[in-house]
Amino acid sequence: MATFLFNKIIFGPVRSRRLGVSLGINLLPSTKKICNFDCIYCECGWTSESKANRALMPSVKDVRDALEKKLGSMKEKNQTPDVITFAGNGEPTLHPGFGKIIDDTIELRDRFFPGTKIAVLSNASTISKPHIREALMKVDQNILKLDSGFDLTVQVHNQPRVNIKISDIIEEMKKFNGKLIVQTLFLRGTYKGKIIDNTTSEELDAWLKAIEMIRPSEVMIYTISRDTPVDGSLKKVPVAELERIAEMAARIGIKTQVSG
Repeated sequence: MATFLFNKIIFGPVRSRRLGVSLGINLLPSTKKICNFDCIYCECGWTSESKANRALMPSVKDVRDALEKKLGSMKEKNQTPDVITFAGNGEPTLHPGFGKIIDDTIELRDRFFPGTKIAVLSNASTISKPHIREALMKVDQNILKLDSGFDLTVQVHNQPRVNIKISDIIEEMKKFNGKLIVQTLFLRGTYKGKIIDNTTSEELDAWLKAIEMIRPSEVMIYTISRDTPVDGSLKKVPVAELERIAEMAARIGIKTQVSG
């Protein structure tokens, strides 16, 4: 199915299902996806490269200049974003200047729209690095992926190109002491002859145990809504079922948000 890449450093603002009016920042190239995951449901398609390539990425100055120009224009038009969101064509924390870019973004946000939040959408693969964790602790919405409590499921759904273990990811998430949002995408279908379904009782039990250990400030529960690189074999999970999963998280004292 058709997928797409963001062709600018700054994109939007767009209406986000989970974040409201979001001004996006893409720290990756405009012509290819760079990510250390290769999720079968990614709207940006398959991963081209899995490691940071400084030559292909915008410089720290390029990002700052583009954001300053866009925020200035929005200020003149009285267009206030709800959130400035790091997303784009892959994993934003792979940018070698990620920490400095976060500092610049906070400074510009405070100058133009002090009430606007800053969010980072990350697959959580780099959070063991102290400088990444330090940068993420500075933003308002540190949103980290956890699609399953099982390594095997993650290997199929997310296809990481780095050596990760869910037990390690959970331990690293615990270090945020609740200053994080866990984001989980539920889906069903088939891929390369394997059944895809992270909504089974076994899956949900493992996922809830992980959430209980991590104790995030919130869990965002959602399903696919755009095209995926897998042709037609992946299916949405109905909203009613997502709400049932959210109720399970709520019973252990975790705030939830559902978007279908």
